[in-house]
Amino acid sequence: MARPMRVIGLDPGSRITGFGVIEIDGTAFHHIESGNVRLKDDVLALRLHVIFNRLSEVIERTRPEVMAVEKVFMARNAQSALTLGQARGAAIVVAAHHGLGVEEYSALQVKQAVVGHGKAAKQQVQHMVRILLGLKQPPAMDAADALACAICHANHAHGAARLQSGIRIGLVP
Repeated sequence: MARPMRVIGLDPGSRITGFGVIEIDGTAFHHIESGNVRLKDDVLALRLHVIFNRLSEVIERTRPEVMAVEKVFMARNAQSALTLGQARGAAIVVAAHHGLGVEEYSALQVKQAVVGHGKAAKQQVQHMVRILLGLKQPPAMDAADALACAICHANHAHGAARLQSGIRIGLVP
């Protein structure tokens, strides 16, 4: 039997960065903590510093083993893409700073893992995250996306572990 695993999921943004920490124990998901890092309309360097500090606090408090982050797939314009990439980079540096592995998933993979189809609306993701984690209220949209990313990783890691078990006992060539 595998030991419980903690995952922090991130939905990085230059104005709001969502985070969500879950624990997977067997096939059960448990919500540990989630929320948003809301950033003031400051210069970019200060916003990145806030992302780094706030996520460091969350990691130190919740002690995840791995970070799951959504891949950037589009932006309204080149400047937005660059800024989003820098916020994402700050979040990934936090993981490296704390010795966490980083796994990346496309929005399609995240939605597929949580809702069952890759074209799901944000509200569907939010609803399914609430159901899967047994939350009384739906989390804020960015936090829901972050929790969905963590759930996606937990599903992938669980599937990989089951496959590895099958290989070890000779069920899979």
